[in-house]
Amino acid sequence: MTEVERPLAGKVALVTGASSGIGEATAVALAAAGAAVAIGARRTDRLDALAGRLREDGAAVLQLALDVTDEQACADAVARTRSELGGLDVLVNNAGVMLLGTIAGAATEDWRRMIQTNVMGVLYMTHAALDGMVEQGSGDIVNMSSVAGRQARKGAGVYNASKWAVNAFSESLRQEVTGRGVRISLVEPGAVTTELTSHITQPEAKAASDKMHASMRALHAEDIARAVVYVVTQPPHVAVNEVLVRPTDQER
Repeated sequence: MTEVERPLAGKVALVTGASSGIGEATAVALAAAGAAVAIGARRTDRLDALAGRLREDGAAVLQLALDVTDEQACADAVARTRSELGGLDVLVNNAGVMLLGTIAGAATEDWRRMIQTNVMGVLYMTHAALDGMVEQGSGDIVNMSSVAGRQARKGAGVYNASKWAVNAFSESLRQEVTGRGVRISLVEPGAVTTELTSHITQPEAKAASDKMHASMRALHAEDIARAVVYVVTQPPHVAVNEVLVRPTDQER
């Protein structure tokens, strides 16, 4: 591959939630673009398999046992990435859960899991990475949001709330650091074929989600990974602040 085809050569990226789905595909895509990649997730057995694949393709890889709801674990992950891979240029805050369900009759533990993972996880990881990026005068923080961060729907109230929080946080942070060379971007997928829907605990909500996905040609994780690579490979004077990616068949 030529230098043009490996635009992230010499760069270091950290991807959370890298054990499956969008996170896994994003780690693969960033490595293919030339980056050294730190891959973080709770399911370390899956990270082992991913790391093996990436190393076979010649990538430098760091595996991180990472629960983004643990603030100290987030700080340690960033510190290890900088120490062992030589820096941090791209942070992809991908870890998240989608526990859809009605608000009436909800299991409130689902709410806590979503807020802790989808919101606090993004905040903790960003806080850990930000000062170093500001000091070096460059860096990309890509926050994985959702079409649910733009449009509230019945049966997704707290998931909507978590993704609206990510969107608001990202825009405020963008205004704070864009003049110092750090780019903040949102990637907002529509329906994607991943295992997220299998974690839904409310039977009616899971059935509705499965029906929606079956009704269309849903996106693949690799489709979103390409959007992330597009965002972080722009020239330094170009900031792509939002990328909304829906299946062609998805109306809203």
